[in-house]
Amino acid sequence: MMKNLLRSSLSALCLFALPLVAAADQGQAAERLNELLSKARTITADFSQMTLSANGANMQETSGTLEVKRPGMFRWHTSPPLEQVLVSDGQTIWLYDPDLEQVTIQKMDQRMSHTPALLLSGDVSTLEENFVITMDQGGSVVNFQLAPRDNESMFDNLRLSFRDGLLNDMQMSDPIGQRTNILFSNVKLNPEIPTSRFTFEIPPGVDVISE
Repeated sequence: MMKNLLRSSLSALCLFALPLVAAADQGQAAERLNELLSKARTITADFSQMTLSANGANMQETSGTLEVKRPGMFRWHTSPPLEQVLVSDGQTIWLYDPDLEQVTIQKMDQRMSHTPALLLSGDVSTLEENFVITMDQGGSVVNFQLAPRDNESMFDNLRLSFRDGLLNDMQMSDPIGQRTNILFSNVKLNPEIPTSRFTFEIPPGVDVISE
């Protein structure tokens, strides 16, 4: 259940493909991605998102806001009418669904640390250990393809794109062929974000599920 909820919280709209030059090798790609991600101690952004089925049908569209603070902290808020709040302090993940009046709580484990949200907030030094990384660049846009080394990852393939050094969009596919596309806007690097934003206060009267 947690896997599906996490996946649906990270669905989105991506940009059209751009002309690309030859791909860099694994070492160069990992080094460049590490460099781009390391610049961001914190990130805030808006996002729009779309989930597509294996045959390309539009299953869901949502939007919301993202806050990230290294290491391992994030707050991903999907706006109504499909509101969800996904929060991590690096040790615990909370998923709050206001419509269901339910909070699901899960401890961070190795598999959860490979989720796309934690890719943006996690330890960049482990990227090459966890993913096979390739890179293509066209003009001001750099695209990275990440294939998990762990067969039990929540996604089969992930593309992460930067424009002029800023996070631009993310696209991933899961084992059943669904595609999740995320387009980021109003991206800000290194704003001050209080650590309290990455803990979740459980509202009174909601059901709590611990996994």
